[in-house]
Amino acid sequence: MKSTAAAPAPANTRPARASKAAAPRRIRRQLVTSPWLFAAPGLAVVGVFILYPFVSTIINSFTDKRQLVEGKYVGLANFRELLHDDMFWIGLRNSTLYVLVVVPALVVLPLLLALLVQKQIPGITFFRSAFYTPVVASIVVVGLIWVWMLDERGLVNAVLEAVGAGKVGFLSDQWLLLFSAMAVTVWKGLGYYMIIYLAALANVPRELHEAAAVDGAGPVRRFLSVTVPAVRSTMVLVAALSSVAAFKVFSEVYLMAGPTGGPAGEDTTLVMLVQRTGTGLTGRVGYASAISVVIFVVTVALMLLVLRADRKEDK
Repeated sequence: MKSTAAAPAPANTRPARASKAAAPRRIRRQLVTSPWLFAAPGLAVVGVFILYPFVSTIINSFTDKRQLVEGKYVGLANFRELLHDDMFWIGLRNSTLYVLVVVPALVVLPLLLALLVQKQIPGITFFRSAFYTPVVASIVVVGLIWVWMLDERGLVNAVLEAVGAGKVGFLSDQWLLLFSAMAVTVWKGLGYYMIIYLAALANVPRELHEAAAVDGAGPVRRFLSVTVPAVRSTMVLVAALSSVAAFKVFSEVYLMAGPTGGPAGEDTTLVMLVQRTGTGLTGRVGYASAISVVIFVVTVALMLLVLRADRKEDK
């Protein structure tokens, strides 16, 4: 019999196998690099507008930098000066008081408002839109409207005079001005947090309310025993968001109190103090940066405090 020899392998077999082996490596490399290419524009924006200013502020807080003048390293001198600055303590007092008053209101009132507008009745869409309108309105427009209403010759005092009451100095009294600004903050934030609560209430099983009603629980009891536990995580979220926003309040107080911060500057907040200290040709950028670092530390502490309180309730 004639023996048949094996046919020689094609010359291009080895390169083909090499290309097949390289294909998985190329795919893995693309899987690693492609997400970063998509995220690169967003990361660039974050780096330029958030990370760089953040790091620059921390560095400047340890210098005596001024506008148009390069500063020198002064260590903790700016922070030591804060301890003896009366305006800093006034700003810290007002910002802390803002948190203590505004945050509980923005945690409870939007929830009650969401319970009201949750009902499917004719015309409820109009009320939902009306409650949300202040959220989309410009804060400058909202502030000017409230200034016009609360001025001594404004609408509110005109109504008070019409009913025989005297005028009230909403914008001239230290505490009335601050609480008026708080009322504006609460009024403007009601619609925003109402939407958050509406999303949370939509996930509450109706069977829980029906079971509580069968057990004889009234509306208040069902609210405390069913609704509040069901939306507790949302309440923690609202508390964290509103506490940070309240501590960093600027626009409402600035528009109603003016650049000076009300009578003798007694209504100045910390962010207003940063704006006043760090701007202008003679602005003390280093000192304003130190105040900004304090604001950052306090806001982080507020968020950690809220989260810790939530964990304690879970145990």
